Amino acid sequence: MNYKVLVADPISKDGLKDLYQDQAFEVTHQTGLTEAELLSCIEQYDAMIVRSQTTVTDRIIEKAKNLKVIARAGVGVDNINIEAATKAGIIVINAPDGNTISATEHSVAMILSMARNIPQAHHSLKNGDWDRKSFKGTELYQKTLGVIGTGRIGIGVIKRLQSFGMHILAYDPYLSEDKAKELEITRATIDEIAEQSDFITIHTPLTEKTKGLINHDFFNKTKQNLRIINVARGGIINESDLIEALDNGKIAGAALDVFEEEPAHQSPVAQHPKIIVTPHLGASTIEAQEKVAISVSKEIIEILKHQHINHAVNAPNFIFNEDDDIQPFIDLAQMTGEVVIQLMPKAPRELKILYAGDIALDDTSLITRTLVKGVLQQDMADRVNLINALVLLNEQNVTYTIEKTKKKKGFSNYIEIELINKENSVKLGATVLNGFGPRIVRINDYPVDFKPETYHLLINHNDRPGVVGKTGQILGQHGVNIASMHLGRTQLGGNAMMILTVDDIVSETVQNELLCIDGFEKINQIILNSNK
Repeated sequence: MNYKVLVADPISKDGLKDLYQDQAFEVTHQTGLTEAELLSCIEQYDAMIVRSQTTVTDRIIEKAKNLKVIARAGVGVDNINIEAATKAGIIVINAPDGNTISATEHSVAMILSMARNIPQAHHSLKNGDWDRKSFKGTELYQKTLGVIGTGRIGIGVIKRLQSFGMHILAYDPYLSEDKAKELEITRATIDEIAEQSDFITIHTPLTEKTKGLINHDFFNKTKQNLRIINVARGGIINESDLIEALDNGKIAGAALDVFEEEPAHQSPVAQHPKIIVTPHLGASTIEAQEKVAISVSKEIIEILKHQHINHAVNAPNFIFNEDDDIQPFIDLAQMTGEVVIQLMPKAPRELKILYAGDIALDDTSLITRTLVKGVLQQDMADRVNLINALVLLNEQNVTYTIEKTKKKKGFSNYIEIELINKENSVKLGATVLNGFGPRIVRINDYPVDFKPETYHLLINHNDRPGVVGKTGQILGQHGVNIASMHLGRTQLGGNAMMILTVDDIVSETVQNELLCIDGFEKINQIILNSNK
């Protein structure tokens, strides 16, 4: 059988040699196609390879009746409609490891360029000046480097800059003390990194949690000599706040390879004299582009000829076949995983799952993967999927156990997940009720009953008269609409929990005002991205 492959973006032909040399594949290079042009030809292809130029829309996917694989020769898959591809049964793959070295080295290059003012000095000399005084640099030796995100690239930067004699502070929600000791680095909070670092480099995905992480409040805590680098994702640094910090002398410089909006032709950061910029070059090396091409070539062959998958970013057919009986529990698992991780102050080191009642008799492997994916997505974004969820959990040194019992825990079907670390533990119980759908029925020791929605406030307080009325009054004054309210308590007059479903995000200012209510102890804002 011959398979037709469309290469829609400029990609290394040397990297695609496995496809060219396999007689089962017919490869066509057609780059720069418009959506209309793709719609007219896509139906004939079994696989499609893109980089970042081509956007694979839902219209293209709908037209691609024979398409089985979409391959992104790189890491990010923002230009591919994953939901449409999944619903169409099309596997989406990427090459997550191909650009690790290139992004690592580019980060180091940006740090060195910034420390020694290399781009500015180069431009000055090219213009005929011999100005040595204006470009006095700073050494890296014995300086403190703050690293936000210790995945493959973050660790790669750490190892290289340790050889320069830098002291390393690192933050990652899944960085354990043992791993930090192994790397000979110091675990730190975001605030400690802001306060103590001379250089900061960012290597985390863009998520709801990391968007705008580096902002006005962050810069108010830093040293004046701070220099900050971002070769990860645009949007992690608030660009307006960065410019303000540079203009006011709060920090010394920045180097950006990624931007809030790309291309960044008109961006103020691209024109700022204290910011070194490159046009998203982290993965742009000959070697990286060849590696990602080789990776996706090999995987397309494995998928189409041998049905073997390594780097799927969505659920392929053999996992995504929807079963009417199991699907409500898949939805419940995703929501439960998202909720429970947001109640943990720090990343878990242990994860326990209990299946009780009728659900314990079924194959729960897909539910387990979905629970773990929901837990990890807060910090790993689209890097985690149903295929790699358990692998990534293991990579973070988080152990997991599964228990099954036919005994009913008050419901015909019951799922419980518990997250544990040295200081904290959180337990959630959930079920699917006929006619009512997914429900969370337990939070730690509190019996509750609410349907997971997009926005919730979970409030720990003392059980006393008047708190409900005061809560509603404050939220009403700030225009926050309460869709529903649920209360759980362990005993009369003891500790209690209030669960509010609201229509939008509640600002920190409003939350602080709520915490002034007598008896209020803690507020957790829960945002379910799966419901957006």
